[in-house]
Amino acid sequence: MVTEELCRLYSLLFGSSATDITELPSSGSNRRYFRLSGNPGVVGVSGTSPEENKAFLYMASHFKEKGIPVPKVYGRSDDYLYYLQEDLGDTLLFDALEKGRRSCVFDENERCLLRKTISLLPEIQFRGAEGLDFNQCYPQPAFNERSILWDLNYFKYCFLKATGMDFKEDALEDDFKKMCNVLLRGNTNTFMYRDFQSRNVMIKDNEPWFIDFQGGRKGPVYYDVASFLWQAKANYPEGLRNELLNVYMESLAQYTTVERDGFMEQLRHFVLFRTLQVLGAYGFRGYFEKKPHFIQSVPFAIDNLRQLLRSGYPEYPYLQQVLRELVRLKQFSDDIKKRTLEVRIMSFAYKKGIPNDPSGNGGGFVFDCRAINNPGKYERYNHFTGLDEPVISFLEEDGEITEFLDHVYTIVDASVQRYMDRGFSNLMICFGCTGGQHRSVYSAQRLAEHLNSKFGIKIDLVHREQNIEQQFDSTL
Repeated sequence: MVTEELCRLYSLLFGSSATDITELPSSGSNRRYFRLSGNPGVVGVSGTSPEENKAFLYMASHFKEKGIPVPKVYGRSDDYLYYLQEDLGDTLLFDALEKGRRSCVFDENERCLLRKTISLLPEIQFRGAEGLDFNQCYPQPAFNERSILWDLNYFKYCFLKATGMDFKEDALEDDFKKMCNVLLRGNTNTFMYRDFQSRNVMIKDNEPWFIDFQGGRKGPVYYDVASFLWQAKANYPEGLRNELLNVYMESLAQYTTVERDGFMEQLRHFVLFRTLQVLGAYGFRGYFEKKPHFIQSVPFAIDNLRQLLRSGYPEYPYLQQVLRELVRLKQFSDDIKKRTLEVRIMSFAYKKGIPNDPSGNGGGFVFDCRAINNPGKYERYNHFTGLDEPVISFLEEDGEITEFLDHVYTIVDASVQRYMDRGFSNLMICFGCTGGQHRSVYSAQRLAEHLNSKFGIKIDLVHREQNIEQQFDSTL
């Protein structure tokens, strides 16, 4: 029936029959896509909601007039259930980034595609909004309290309750209301794409084209930035995400004044909100509709949420409490543990040899502390270690070890971040000095405290020659 209707529409529009029709892989929605071969070749779309299709067709025509790269629509059926659009090929941006997503190392071509894509976002948000009749949008003309609560309740009912967690619904609703107020401050007359992410960007002739914007409406610019840069399976490392944020803000500055600190503060709330909305969608599409793609995406979204909670959201105390409990649920924590970095830090004496790496990886760092002024040459420090106040005062007042550790932090922090981005599970860092008593002990202790505080990761600390072990638990 669907193929017959699309072929009939093709003949009506082009005066000839399609030579072949093939169904394309489905997306997360109920729309179905077909490639119709012929002169010309087109993509046929079958949608179950005439209102949603009307919104897409109206916006596609409007954006085309504005010069925004969207597919041309050739025509539709009278009942708005079918339409034919330009065939942009088979390459999604998501697929073009596959090597980078898998390795967390994005080459220059992948970065270039990402920069091109996000630099066009302000054009869609601002130029796309010029003259747009937002009353044509579906199901809501604007991002408002009702649409926010729909999404938050989507998360609550389709994901949170599906986990079996107990929670106080009234307290959660109170924080949802607080979030509404934060998200709606400073609203603008811009277009909000709503699902701006790499699966909704096609690459044709090495340029981005935009699809699936039928859920768009009037709304703040932050939502689309959060959708794109924190897409669950995109796996963008923090450095690349910051680079793309800078590209976006440079482009945004062509349309409005940008105050970076204020922008970033508001963005963090939208990142949390979008993450909850995505989990709700994954819950519905995965747990209820049994679509494996969405179930497979859940751990990535949970990991995103876990990373967000490192900084915390004190504005929503009960919601934060529930989310911390959520990411620690066994069904999620077991998967996270497989990809969670654990750092082993050791102090040692060179005369007894450099420690072996028990993980078998054989990598990491060994830092030589012997160039630092040694308290061990003074008899009064012989009975103390780098954990004791007299030695700590000596080293810090001397100052050499402070500068030394500043360089160590720079090197190690970069590696820890990359290891976390790439899902590595082990890193070993050793500090050696003459006797393994003063300088190496102090350095190992300080680094352990620094990494646990900054990254919230688990640290196993061993002062080998002192027979002292300490564990810093993950705060994630």
